[in-house]
Amino acid sequence: MHLSLVARRRFLTLSAGAGALLVAPQMVLATVPGERRFVFIIQRGAADGLNIVVPYADPAYVALRRELAIDPAKATKLDGHFALHPALAQVGQMYGQGQALFIHAVASPYRDRSHFDGQNVLETGGTHPYAVRDGWLNRLVGLMPRATERAIAIAATVPPALRGPVPVESYAPSSLSQPSDDLMRRVGQLYSTDPQLHPLWSAALDANAAADALAVRQDAAGLGKLAATFLTKPNGPRIAMLETGGWDTHTGQEARLATQLRALDTLVSSLRDGLGTDWANTTVLIATEFGRTAATNGTGGTDHGTGSVAMLVGGAVKGGRVLADWPGLAPGQLYEGRDLRPTIGLDAVIAGAAAEALAIAPDLTSRTLFAGIPGKPQTGLVV
Repeated sequence: MHLSLVARRRFLTLSAGAGALLVAPQMVLATVPGERRFVFIIQRGAADGLNIVVPYADPAYVALRRELAIDPAKATKLDGHFALHPALAQVGQMYGQGQALFIHAVASPYRDRSHFDGQNVLETGGTHPYAVRDGWLNRLVGLMPRATERAIAIAATVPPALRGPVPVESYAPSSLSQPSDDLMRRVGQLYSTDPQLHPLWSAALDANAAADALAVRQDAAGLGKLAATFLTKPNGPRIAMLETGGWDTHTGQEARLATQLRALDTLVSSLRDGLGTDWANTTVLIATEFGRTAATNGTGGTDHGTGSVAMLVGGAVKGGRVLADWPGLAPGQLYEGRDLRPTIGLDAVIAGAAAEALAIAPDLTSRTLFAGIPGKPQTGLVV
């Protein structure tokens, strides 16, 4: 399934949760001061970390994965233990340039296998589902100096990670017919002196113009370019969230995962190309709600698991490394006898990466984003 964003020359609805058509993935942007940029890409559906960053040197890997095992000869060798799925060709090149870092055997505190509950824990930063009402990304924006604009969601609704006390507006392409130029001019005049509506109207017009200028397609490249267009504005957003789906590979995983990863690779490389010199100040965090079973199932796929892999890419990343306290894949080493055992907290990775990416104190970031979770943030990830 290809990543997609509906972005046409249409009237933009200026209200949170507006009932307008938008096809996933969605994009959220927040304006904060400074030149550092932080992008969070969520992989909804539980991405298979064992076949994304492949532990080819683990003697149990091939026996567990059977026909789904990735041939290390066709993958990008990362070190003497891990290899990168061949579909992530551009990300593999970034790794060689020191701009990609992989953290393996990670998980949030969630230990059951419900997509909705797992995503809620990942996005809110709680210890169990629905214990926290706001999202860690909203709290992260709240740690920054007062922004000149509110956070903006190019989406019909704001995802849970950005919901909270920091104001977030959303707008999305509407299914209504294209309004006339005269109507647009009259509405602009009507809002010109309104201190609340005028900034929103201007932001909506900017979004429409950006999407139109790029002739945004319903694919990963278009979304990456659109995100970069906003992130490179002189006074524009510096924090973004992109949502991708389709990672739930119960059947036919080999082809489906390759397609997903090629789209992700295109999204990240298009974002990099669009950012230009600003890529040097950018950190992109890619994470999923939980991993998949160590063993393949009977339908050429894998089922819901626990540990997975998180990825950091960007010019600001201290890359060229795989971080892992590898637990092993032998029967006695698996979590509940079936899953990759998590040994690194995903919350610690998020807190450390976000703090270093935006030059905020790591301990303060950790306490604010993940108040109920003990432990230190994972640092040394970003320049």
